[in-house]
Amino acid sequence: MMTRSVSILILFCLPVLAGDWLTYGHDPQRTGWAFEETAITPANAGRLALQWKSKLKNESYRLSALTAPVVAGGVSTTKGIRSVVYVAGITGTLFALDAETGEELWNHYFKTVVLPGKGGYQGTFLCPNGITATPVIDKERGLIFVIAPDGALYGLDLGSGRVRYGPVTLVAPFSKNWSLNLVNGVIYTVISQGCGNGISGFYSIDIRDVHHPELHQMLLSNTNTAGIWGRGGAIVGTNGRVYGATADGKFDPIAGDYSDSVVAAALKDLKLIDYFLPPNWAFLNHKDFDLGAASPVFFGWRNRNLVAHGSKEGVVYLMDAESLGGADHQTTLYTTPRLGNDRQVCCEGLGIWGGLSTARDEEGETWLFVPLGGPVASGAPKFPITNGENPHGSFMAFKVVADAKTGNPVLEPVWNSGDFDIPDPAVIANGVLLALATGENAVQRGGEDKRLLNTHPAVLKALDMKTGKELFNSRSAMESWVHFSGLAVSDGRVFVVDHDSNVYCFGLPPRSPADAR
Repeated sequence: MMTRSVSILILFCLPVLAGDWLTYGHDPQRTGWAFEETAITPANAGRLALQWKSKLKNESYRLSALTAPVVAGGVSTTKGIRSVVYVAGITGTLFALDAETGEELWNHYFKTVVLPGKGGYQGTFLCPNGITATPVIDKERGLIFVIAPDGALYGLDLGSGRVRYGPVTLVAPFSKNWSLNLVNGVIYTVISQGCGNGISGFYSIDIRDVHHPELHQMLLSNTNTAGIWGRGGAIVGTNGRVYGATADGKFDPIAGDYSDSVVAAALKDLKLIDYFLPPNWAFLNHKDFDLGAASPVFFGWRNRNLVAHGSKEGVVYLMDAESLGGADHQTTLYTTPRLGNDRQVCCEGLGIWGGLSTARDEEGETWLFVPLGGPVASGAPKFPITNGENPHGSFMAFKVVADAKTGNPVLEPVWNSGDFDIPDPAVIANGVLLALATGENAVQRGGEDKRLLNTHPAVLKALDMKTGKELFNSRSAMESWVHFSGLAVSDGRVFVVDHDSNVYCFGLPPRSPADAR
């Protein structure tokens, strides 16, 4: 009999080629694990260098500028067969660039004929009235799907930008939706914060029949609370479930309010199946430590499906994906002590934001990587390997191992990195951890205009996956900071964006004859 952990590996491998980065976080489970990448290694990562930079015609709005990149290889374009990188701008344009040169191949502007609503957050950094969800690529159909500012879903030809699907209204106009996911012909997203008067929850659309789109919703709130605003959007497991973590608000299952919890819905019709509510949820709600600050990650370990999650409080929860909180909905398999945020404040970038990442090493060991904003907590576990001071943030690496008494998975600390000036979620490629120090000002006091001050240019770093040792640092290569972004890795190249609407490509230099010997 094939165990679940083996079947999970097969499902990961089927749809992805080395030149593809089709969705945020690499795969529907948002692992960040580019398992097919072979060009970048711990031995040569130090040779990464900026290959090109392209500035796009896109004006930033508040904290938003460009979505995280996605990449498709083997695309037929007017320039021939190319690997193409795609990003969407907050002002409503989708751009396609030659991944080798940075040349713009095409762009498409989505016209909007409706006006934004007048909700309390509309027009602020929380509701920026533009494209907020990272697009998703459908290689089988040769399309890239994007939600336009007016809430309509479009499918554009990968090579030409011609509209071949839609528009079909999927979410409320000017809602804040997050990274699209695509599994078996169905696209998933989530919305949050009441933008556009959209109700928080899961949304899906079956795109297989162009003339008969089938839509589903699972609404998680009766107000504008309980939004799923982790940038990974809907996390799709290999077990027929979709996962998300919700923000502050009421928790009343009878009334349909599922705030401050990790929720699971059926992949087919989005009916709610399960949830985990932290035992201290009232404290989390009071402190604005909502679980929505990050996205969960789904992965296989031995013969089990697991979900890991962490957020502003600085605690990581390790859960059974088939029974998130056990019989009482409040019992995890393992919960860490507080890893950061000793000050216990909500809105300064402290704690865990963005999302966790996972990968397996060549020995088959499962690793979990945690981006932590701010200094390490005094009560955090001791790491056998440390890599210097980290007052602004760091990555923590754990192995998922079996508890000697129960056999349940627990997290064994391995290393803690040097300083990251507000870390974004990591990507793991062939034994190398790649991540951005975003350089953003995460302090929310004093109005959002102050968030644009006292920023620093983002920095791309590469670390040894097993030790946390720094292998590469882009230093001053990037012009500005970035907010809520992510990386894409394809054929030895790393693609990054910043707040000034630049797209960057870092890669390895051409091999010399000496390298071949």
